[in-house]
Amino acid sequence: MRTSDSPFVADWFAVSLRWLALLGLTISIARGGNLTAPPGLILVGLAVWNLVLTFLAGLNRRFAGHRAISLGIDLAAAVAYFFLQGGFFGPAAWIILIPLFSAALYFEMRGALTAAVILAAVQIGVIISQTRETKALVFAGEAVLSTFGLAGLLGFLSKRVIADIRRMRRREQEKQLLVENERLGAIYSLTSTLMSTLNYQRVLDSALDIGLAAMNAGPEAPPDDRFVSAVLLFGKKGILEVGSARRFTPADMRAVLAGREGIIAQSIDEDKPLLTTSVKDDPELSRIAALLGCGQVYCFPLRSGFNAYGVLIYGHPDPGYFTEDRCELLDILGRQALIAIQNARLYQDLVEERDRMIEVQEEARKKLARDLHDGPTQSVAAVAMRINLTRRMLEKDPKAAGEELARIEELARRTSKEIRHMLFTLRPLVLESQGLIAALQAMADKTKETYSQEVTIQVDKTILKDMEIGKQSVIFFITEEAVNNARKHARAAHIGVNLRALGQGIALLEILDDGVGFDVEAVNRAYDKRGSLGMINLRERTELVNGVLNIQSAPGKGTRVQVYIPLTEEAGDRLHHSTSQH
Repeated sequence: MRTSDSPFVADWFAVSLRWLALLGLTISIARGGNLTAPPGLILVGLAVWNLVLTFLAGLNRRFAGHRAISLGIDLAAAVAYFFLQGGFFGPAAWIILIPLFSAALYFEMRGALTAAVILAAVQIGVIISQTRETKALVFAGEAVLSTFGLAGLLGFLSKRVIADIRRMRRREQEKQLLVENERLGAIYSLTSTLMSTLNYQRVLDSALDIGLAAMNAGPEAPPDDRFVSAVLLFGKKGILEVGSARRFTPADMRAVLAGREGIIAQSIDEDKPLLTTSVKDDPELSRIAALLGCGQVYCFPLRSGFNAYGVLIYGHPDPGYFTEDRCELLDILGRQALIAIQNARLYQDLVEERDRMIEVQEEARKKLARDLHDGPTQSVAAVAMRINLTRRMLEKDPKAAGEELARIEELARRTSKEIRHMLFTLRPLVLESQGLIAALQAMADKTKETYSQEVTIQVDKTILKDMEIGKQSVIFFITEEAVNNARKHARAAHIGVNLRALGQGIALLEILDDGVGFDVEAVNRAYDKRGSLGMINLRERTELVNGVLNIQSAPGKGTRVQVYIPLTEEAGDRLHHSTSQH
């Protein structure tokens, strides 16, 4: 069985003409008073057969060898009628029109003449078998000539009609192909623009322009001013905001959605595009005035793995506007837009990371300057002053001068230790040569030696087996920052560092102290104002290892700094996915 996207025109002509011929045959046989005789039964069979052909034509389907089968049945019916109804002397002699129509429509002139030869032979045979009168033979000759003449006329007309239909269809196909090529060219041009720019806003605007161009019949066609579209993106607070839109009202542009209900949430959760016809019943889409007049809304999720960026929204007032072809085209464009948005966001993140690194370096420079000023610089200045004092004391009280020199020596040693400790924290060479455990222990020893601060280290060696040195360096600096914060601000008697495995590819770094503690929420509220450089450093360095930072503290109850560190990409996806759900 063959199928087609377009109608079989010849089949429609054939079944229509056959119905007319069957109606005429029914009337002719009924007038003869023998509708229930064997010829009438053949008529019923021919009607049933034509009903089947009509049904197939409606479905744009055909049998294998459809034309030959149809013509063969028509010829068989005509031959049977000739033998049963007395040939040209019977009431239904003009049944020859049915096979001639079929032959002309399906095989044009050649088919019509071939059918005429078969019918002429049958006619002559029937007449000769029934009578040998001269008048009947002459009539038979005239009938044969008429059959050939009719066949020639039908073949000629059929050829002209079929040729016209083919030309019309070819022109329509060429027109559709031209329009499709122009539309694809416009979409390709816009898609090239979409993929070539890293400007975030331009990417969003281009994504909507491409969708509108794809829905138009062609680039020269007037834009559909009823087509509504928008890009909704998750902001820093985890809610959907309008990134760009077409035909949204000013109030719609300021709308924010949680993305946790209705078709938006379902589309993102299932990671597949969805179509809805009940916008007014949707708890979130109903808040957008521009969408309330849409008979259909198509929602495409901008999601890659566990990362959900937002959704593309398309709407139109016509209930059947989003056909299967249009939805398929929007899906292709949506996937391209997702890639472009990912690239633009990555580029934006790189720019922000560059600016952040510049800021971090500047802050580190300022911190080093402050530490040098508050520590070694003051100590060196004190050494100079006391040496000057000692020089004068040597003339009056040599014994006291000797004691002062001892104190100066102690101060110089302490200053030297502070400088060595600062150099160690800037670049711990032991980390590169002996690994993380040795570096952490060296940090604890130097903290004890320089500041008399007790720091205990516990590390599960198994998790360091396959950990790259870059990640170990970040863990060291996170620990150093947390210990430094506890030493300076918490006034803790004891500080503990614990690095252990949690299972499923995740490690947990904990830094605990028994100091004065602080109000975590109050410090977080001042985060954007750079109220705490130590907290900022902890957060930023945690992001470098794709980790999650958790700080637990309260006034008078000490502090617990927890850093969850994924050891594989899959573990990182699970960690951030579970964190976003909470």
